[in-house]
Amino acid sequence: MGDYLVKAIAYEGQLRAYSVITTEIVEEARRRHDTLRASTEALGQMLTAGVMLGMTLKGADKLTMKVNGGGPIGTVSVDANADGEVRGYVANPKMGLDFTELDQLDVETAIGSDGVFSVSKYIGLHAPFVGQVPLGSGAIVDDFSLYLNNSEQTPSIVSMGVRLDADSNVQFAGGIIIQMMPGASEELFERVKAYVQDMESIPSLLAQDAKPENLLREIMGADQLTILEQIPVRFQCQCSEERISNAIISLGKEEIYDMIHTDGQAEANCHYCNESYFFTKEELEKLMSEAS
Repeated sequence: MGDYLVKAIAYEGQLRAYSVITTEIVEEARRRHDTLRASTEALGQMLTAGVMLGMTLKGADKLTMKVNGGGPIGTVSVDANADGEVRGYVANPKMGLDFTELDQLDVETAIGSDGVFSVSKYIGLHAPFVGQVPLGSGAIVDDFSLYLNNSEQTPSIVSMGVRLDADSNVQFAGGIIIQMMPGASEELFERVKAYVQDMESIPSLLAQDAKPENLLREIMGADQLTILEQIPVRFQCQCSEERISNAIISLGKEEIYDMIHTDGQAEANCHYCNESYFFTKEELEKLMSEAS
């Protein structure tokens, strides 16, 4: 089975939990964006966080999660929705430093710590609901946890990780979120938190063939856990040739005319999936007629 997420509750509803394996998602992002190691790990953790947080949404709601700490890789941005779809990119995965130097950076240095971690939720209102927290160390796990605890005011335990092989391909990626529900025992929450802090990393456990549901069983105890749902998750971009065509049409006749007589063609690139769309002179002329 490919990547999937598990929703669960534990201790008679005192805790709710999300556990996910994102190995294929992160590898797809790495392949599409040709990221270096630090960029892959940063983007992988953000994709993992995004797909888990997306599962707290409903219907057609969606979110955008961003982090920028002034480091050499720039902004890391992720979109996710309630259907388990996620996409993302790193603004400058190979800029600002020598290739070899950047490839040896840790995630915290690559991101930096002078900035904010923000989440914009599009939940059918006139404007998105935006929450943000100042960065601490630049460690995505810590800053995501800080966002959940402070901005969403939900006591949360977060653990995520990405493991790469010697060739920088993604071996394992995944994460968990455990949250305290209203009226839950603080002593129980602190006990679970201490267990998560002391256990092996998520990639190490996944390397031992642990499944998302088994991660939660190990943390909570099998007799205390109730699995609610198992949901496939995937890297999925919303761009398409039709959407790009409509965007070009929306520029208007004069702008398209200028494209035709300046370059004789047009190319559009999607930041999120790095897919490129090419339009010939004849195709642009057709779009111009539609714009008329």
